[in-house]
Amino acid sequence: MNFRPGSRDEPEINLIPFIDILLVVLIFLMLTTTYSKFTQLQVNLPVADAQAQRTEPKEVIVSVSSDGRYAINKDMLEGSGVEMLTRALSQASQDSREVFVVISADAAATHQSVINVMDAARRAGLVQITFATQQSGSQRARSKP
Repeated sequence: MNFRPGSRDEPEINLIPFIDILLVVLIFLMLTTTYSKFTQLQVNLPVADAQAQRTEPKEVIVSVSSDGRYAINKDMLEGSGVEMLTRALSQASQDSREVFVVISADAAATHQSVINVMDAARRAGLVQITFATQQSGSQRARSKP
């Protein structure tokens, strides 16, 4: 009999084969799974053959020069007061509230001149305002805020 205290090896758990098996199972599940969309309610939409109406919104173009002068639809205005701008915008829009006001201001125009146009449009009841800008190549484009 051997009564010497022997060195016993600690049991080890080798995780590498376990991870390999899990990866193989994961790849198998990914390849065999079908991804389909299930709809709970199918709706068949009605069909109409009529063409959609295209109506162009009416625009009032307000030009602001670098020295603070105004033109509405290319007609120069005498004076630069907000009240005068309000009356001119009301006449140009023909008291319609569905009119877009396009502000085409010079790059050197003062901030106050543009604010005067916006204030006059608000007083005239015109709330749809957009600004005209130029892209490179002198092509006109409008960007809505």
